Amino acid sequence: MPEPVNMELTACVVVFKPDRLTVIRTLKSLRQALDSLPPQLVKLTIVDNSPGNADHTWLQEVLGEFPCEIISGQGNVGFARANNLVLGNVGKYHLVLNPDVEMEADALEQALAFMRDNDDCALLTPQAFNPDGSKQYLCKRYPTLFDLFLRGFAPAWLKSSFRKRLDRYEMRDQPANAIAWDPPIVSGCFMLFRGEVFEKLQGFDSRYLLYFEDFDISLRTGEIARIAYVPSVRIVHEGGRAADKGLWHIWQFMRSAAIFFRQHSMKIF
Repeated sequence: MPEPVNMELTACVVVFKPDRLTVIRTLKSLRQALDSLPPQLVKLTIVDNSPGNADHTWLQEVLGEFPCEIISGQGNVGFARANNLVLGNVGKYHLVLNPDVEMEADALEQALAFMRDNDDCALLTPQAFNPDGSKQYLCKRYPTLFDLFLRGFAPAWLKSSFRKRLDRYEMRDQPANAIAWDPPIVSGCFMLFRGEVFEKLQGFDSRYLLYFEDFDISLRTGEIARIAYVPSVRIVHEGGRAADKGLWHIWQFMRSAAIFFRQHSMKIF
């Protein structure tokens, strides 16, 4: 059995053949955001899914004395299984963080304060922006197959014809600067869980290699606890569409969508 964890906050970042400059910006941002917590109450885990024996000296140089464990050598086991390697060793609060996210200096201070003040919140999602300053929409309503096609693969002219539909799917009708409770689905780029809930859920469903694991865990969280969108927690997320990343990513998107709709209900239109 794992030793009991007395950490206030644990965080996990999964990387695969990482762009070093992007990851360095993320880690510097994370370190700055953690300044309000004593180092002995924080632990970061970086799971490297890259093939072979990757060089991690650059990570250690960035992190310095910051408490961190690097897990590697397992190969590309996928986002879900990689994040689940920390099960049994999560803190009171547990952050799932993409390696392409930068947060404002007070983001975690704001997030943890909200979690402490709201015992019924098991999962927190932030307000997000693209690198150019435009708004990203991390909260979603339950998708149909048509919604996913439009958002991920449709050309701009077709998207414009269904703008109202996409806006509704992305919950753009909700006030951007007001706390919103119980969005059905939130993005996996920044998920702050209450640790006991993440453990109860047994983390992500390992059948998902890439894509839709955040959809699934959002729905499963919503069945047993509450999710909150907290706009005072602000991040910048690079992100990117699966269709822009090549055939392998398109295949993984379709494969994971099939798993998701078999597991949950399918809506075509």
